[in-house]
Amino acid sequence: MVEPSYLALSRGGELRRRADALRQRLSSCDLCPRRCGTNRAADEIGVCGVGARALLASAAPHFGEESPLVGRHGSGTIFFSGCNLRCVFCQNADISMTADGTEVAAEALAGVMLRLQTVGCHNINLVTPTHVVPQLLDGLAVAAESGLELPIVYNTGGYDDLEVIRALEGVVDIYMPDCKFADPEQARRWCNAPDYPEVNRRVMREMYRQVGDLMVDDDGIAVRGMLVRHLVMPGDLAGTAKTMAFIAAELSTSTYVNLMDQYRPCHHAARHPELNRCVTRQEMDEAREAARSAGITRLDDRVRRVLLRWM
Repeated sequence: MVEPSYLALSRGGELRRRADALRQRLSSCDLCPRRCGTNRAADEIGVCGVGARALLASAAPHFGEESPLVGRHGSGTIFFSGCNLRCVFCQNADISMTADGTEVAAEALAGVMLRLQTVGCHNINLVTPTHVVPQLLDGLAVAAESGLELPIVYNTGGYDDLEVIRALEGVVDIYMPDCKFADPEQARRWCNAPDYPEVNRRVMREMYRQVGDLMVDDDGIAVRGMLVRHLVMPGDLAGTAKTMAFIAAELSTSTYVNLMDQYRPCHHAARHPELNRCVTRQEMDEAREAARSAGITRLDDRVRRVLLRWM
């Protein structure tokens, strides 16, 4: 068994030092590229919709994630409320666009991680972590000191601050960023983030530098590396061919890429004709061909059934 990266940092006290350093940034929050400057340390609410403490939306073994994460016993997903992207078409708007959730201090969050380990999950999968990284490191430090031994998955929308990602070196075992948009104008229209493509590519390069291609154990379970998710959108609004070309040229043709076919009109998508339909079979075929033409060799494009066993 490969020891998770964070355990060495925990033993030397470095994990708590990094948590402390990142927590200082909450007082004029610049943890994400929005850099809203809100005093979240005083529990003011940032653009992400969250103040001083992380809000836990749910935690459970998840059987609808990528197969190297799920294995036989599921991925230990921890969903956090709030999000820094605010996508018009968000499929998790009931979580990401609201402050619904339970405030969790470090000890409570550590307890959730340890319970997921106890029920047999293969990893701790932090879903939408960008805006609560200091709080997560606080919880992880407690969990590591209490016996947590599972790999950490950083499951992000891909709009992250480069310095924050650098601070996670040696903490995160598996990076799983979305790669949503290749074109700044589409990113501006649908998530009010025209710099998304630039920011996303910058942090993906850093993530890949830290962990490299996805590695699995003898049972096919991910232990370290990078998985990239790309949601295929109607009318190729996401710019799939450009995204696949970037991954192949600047990361690796061996990058594990999940071409996601589950786009459907959600949240405010019905207000926009371009977004108000599902992706066609032809569009998915074209997306697969774009990935193969770029040279991507580890392509995951299966239809998924999402199953959560709630704790």
